[in-house]
Amino acid sequence: MAEPTPRRNEPRLRPAPLLFEPAEAAGDPEHFFDLESIEDPRALLARATELSQAFRAAADRAVEFQALAAAQLADPRRFDRLTPADIAERAEWTEDYAKKMVEFGRDLMRGEPDGRTPADPL
Repeated sequence: MAEPTPRRNEPRLRPAPLLFEPAEAAGDPEHFFDLESIEDPRALLARATELSQAFRAAADRAVEFQALAAAQLADPRRFDRLTPADIAERAEWTEDYAKKMVEFGRDLMRGEPDGRTPADPL
């Protein structure tokens, strides 16, 4: 399971970089970040673990940005604010999840380091 994402005052762990693959390699369904070419199981486990951690960290960070955007779009001070239903439709979430993401985004904007994370989408 992924570790909780550090808050603003905590240093972020830097996992292995996610490098973009050349177009011809990405087109091959068997090719995945050159893992298929690693023959040593120890090296394969190490690199696959690095990639797994990098993907988790990237996903956690992307969720935080989703929450920030949802909170900004739902801000009642905006003349063009969106309802949770509108946000849910745009992000392909349920309305309940959109409400949780708006609240999570508001917590992030306030800098509340309570470690809350949004619920998984349904």
